[in-house]
Amino acid sequence: MSSEDDYGDGYEGYQDFDRLALDRSGQAEAFDAIGDRYDEAFPHKEGQVKAGQWLADTLAPGSRVLDVGCGTGLPTARQLTDAGHRVTGIDISPGMLKLARDNVPGAEFHQVDIVDLRAGGRYGPGGARELGPFDGIAAFFALVLLPRPEIPYALRALHAVLRPGGPMTLSMVEADVDDFAIPFLGNSVRVSGYLREDLRQVVSDAGFEITGEESHAYAPASTDVPPEIQLYLHCRRRA
Repeated sequence: MSSEDDYGDGYEGYQDFDRLALDRSGQAEAFDAIGDRYDEAFPHKEGQVKAGQWLADTLAPGSRVLDVGCGTGLPTARQLTDAGHRVTGIDISPGMLKLARDNVPGAEFHQVDIVDLRAGGRYGPGGARELGPFDGIAAFFALVLLPRPEIPYALRALHAVLRPGGPMTLSMVEADVDDFAIPFLGNSVRVSGYLREDLRQVVSDAGFEITGEESHAYAPASTDVPPEIQLYLHCRRRA
């Protein structure tokens, strides 16, 4: 790379991108503490299951799929593995990854921050431990945990590891918030969101064609998180 501030693939001028990974240590610790209570708090995930089925059916048999922010591996990594695909899950929480390995022994899981998937990053194209390329990507609520300035760069990192024309399904909560602290199962996490028109624009600007969209009202089975509108986008990587 030409300089320490030139990250390639659209990262030029955003020299804090790598360092922001350090700020997510608190997020990882919160999800370590939450553990399998996450699945208890979110027992019904009809929208996510439906979007995962779209991805499973869209891909050719035996495709390599990246599950970003895989959490406990349920339902997505298991759903895609059961459909015959080869699943690689990534998450920043060691506790969640331990549960995922127990829940979905047929998939592989790595403690990887999304920033490290960028072109030239440790796990991205040309990196020392390159994980891709992938035929498809599932990114359910992974981007919610990033501050807004990072989200376009995270999407470009996903673009970098997805084969041209490959499908991606992603979800976000519809909310006009940026790096906003909320109570979550006895812990505090920081979340971001977009209104749907803004989300479409950010995803499109990162090099994806949006081919479908759904929204679902969802009320978690807990008292400290209010009902939310979940947005699911079905996309394809433009060349």
